[in-house]
Amino acid sequence: MTKTGILGWIGRGLAALLILVLLWNIWMFLHILAWRWINPSDSAFMQTQLERLQLENPAAQLEFEWVDYPQISPHLKRAVVAAEDAKFLDHEGFDWEGLQTAWEKNIKKGRIVAGGSTITQQLAKNLFLSGSRNPLRKVEEAVLTVMIEALLDKRRIFEIYLNVIEWGDGVFGAQAAAQHYYRIDAKKLSASQSAKLASMVTNPRYFDQNRKDRRLLRKAAIIQRRMPYAEIP
Repeated sequence: MTKTGILGWIGRGLAALLILVLLWNIWMFLHILAWRWINPSDSAFMQTQLERLQLENPAAQLEFEWVDYPQISPHLKRAVVAAEDAKFLDHEGFDWEGLQTAWEKNIKKGRIVAGGSTITQQLAKNLFLSGSRNPLRKVEEAVLTVMIEALLDKRRIFEIYLNVIEWGDGVFGAQAAAQHYYRIDAKKLSASQSAKLASMVTNPRYFDQNRKDRRLLRKAAIIQRRMPYAEIP
């Protein structure tokens, strides 16, 4: 094959790749747009965890039940914002100061101890992406974050987030978490219960098995002190 022919094949390959990327983004855009009115029934992360659980027990099912925003305790909303993204109402998907702080902490410790991801970034990752840490996935996460912020208001973003995040081994969403840990509905969670649940978000499967871990209790106490200052949609 001549040099011209090779370049032609490369050009067609790149064009096909660009078309696939464009179609993928259109598909994602339409999904997010639909979530203005339709509640997600699962997420990519939920599917991954269900597959893991069913390898050990084919009959395993996730604990998950959607509840609308008013049916979730304001205490839990404030606790999650205080724990995960204090500037949630102020940013447009990315907390650049938070990312810089996380970067400095990681450099100081010589390992990853802080992520700096916003609630919107975490939602993008949980809904659509695998657990891979490759650079391409971070680019996808950023694109999805921009789409989510452009198409959904803060209240809807937070409502979906509270319903799909992991809160234990196979436990997803505020209602399932409230039932799993306290045998009550999400709207009845107290301030102390909410602070403890919010403190579990970073490592829910571990804390599900270690509910009296000193780090968990210490973090819950800090979150509860911050809750009165947390702004929620």
